[in-house]
Amino acid sequence: MRIKMCSVHVNDPAAAFDFYTSVLGFQELLTMPEHQLYVVKSPEDPDGVGLLLEPSDNRVSQKYAQGIRSLGLPAIVFGSPDVRAEYERLRALGVHFIGEPSTDASGTSVLFDDTCGNLIQLHED
Repeated sequence: MRIKMCSVHVNDPAAAFDFYTSVLGFQELLTMPEHQLYVVKSPEDPDGVGLLLEPSDNRVSQKYAQGIRSLGLPAIVFGSPDVRAEYERLRALGVHFIGEPSTDASGTSVLFDDTCGNLIQLHED
């Protein structure tokens, strides 16, 4: 068994799709705008897990997303072989980071705002 798809709740799937593809560099896996359905994939792992940019159009998902964000927790974690280089690349593209990369016992990581309601952790793998 393997993970085929996971999701992250976003407040606007079309805007999230634009940010995740044009800024973060993910690729389109599936789009059906008429159904608010947008799925992206990593160009570094084309056969890997799809990421569904799921609409937060119900009370439960909205409260969950707002709750974890208010605690400063990431909605999802993305891996990078060089967090500091990715931080510089994304910062140059206008991505808003919550602080600078830091290193602790778990490795190097940094949080950023995905412009769609979430904090995302970038962690060195």
